[in-house]
Amino acid sequence: MAERIAERSSAGEARTANTSTANTSTASASGTLSKSQRAYQWIKARISNGSYSPGYRLVLGQIAKDLDVSVVPVREAIRLLEAEGLVTFERNVGAQVAMIEPTEYVYTMQTLGLVEGAATALSAPDITQDDIRRAREINAQMIESLDNFQPHRFTELNLAFHSVLYERCTNPHILDLVHRGWNRMNVLRDSTFSFVPGRARESVREHEELLQLIESGAGALEIELSARAHRTATLDAFLAYQAEHQADQLRRHQADHQSKDDQ
Repeated sequence: MAERIAERSSAGEARTANTSTANTSTASASGTLSKSQRAYQWIKARISNGSYSPGYRLVLGQIAKDLDVSVVPVREAIRLLEAEGLVTFERNVGAQVAMIEPTEYVYTMQTLGLVEGAATALSAPDITQDDIRRAREINAQMIESLDNFQPHRFTELNLAFHSVLYERCTNPHILDLVHRGWNRMNVLRDSTFSFVPGRARESVREHEELLQLIESGAGALEIELSARAHRTATLDAFLAYQAEHQADQLRRHQADHQSKDDQ
């Protein structure tokens, strides 16, 4: 996987270099930035400073309105950003800011699943009825948010829910690793649910199942495995999305080639 990513990165750098050369020539010839270049730099700056976080949907019409240009140069800018790997394009969804460092995300989620599962199991004996009530209130807010889904808000509530269940962990070293994992996730992405919103409904259902396990006094191993499976299911959903996205890109690439051959 690392080799494939390196190859994609090299290819992206080559395309970027070619694009940059072409852009420089255009700018030199006209003495100013073209509309597509201006759109490209405007969008890229917002991706870089976090204004457009991973999973953020890029609405071409709104961006064009903000820049006071037509949709055409914005579409050209999106294509350049897609070639650089900063933007992805999904059928029936449109353009979105790409996930940052997908391999790092996978490694972090795998690690977080292990340590958070252990922390939740170690917390379970000390979780009070008040904690359970608070966790259910948060989960209820998550359920209410599904009808007007906002991935960033859902992720904030998700962290609040899980922190109720793992913060009573008696092992400070494991708890520190959990905190590090969540902090790392915040650096890597705003919300996985931006990419796999359908996972959100399954997630809140699994939350209730986990609460019922803790309430029933289930064994530590059963609770740990349930919490770990919950985290792994989100990772699996993202990996499935990623595989479908790559297949979709391949189909589009083949269609473009076929179209050129037919001309």
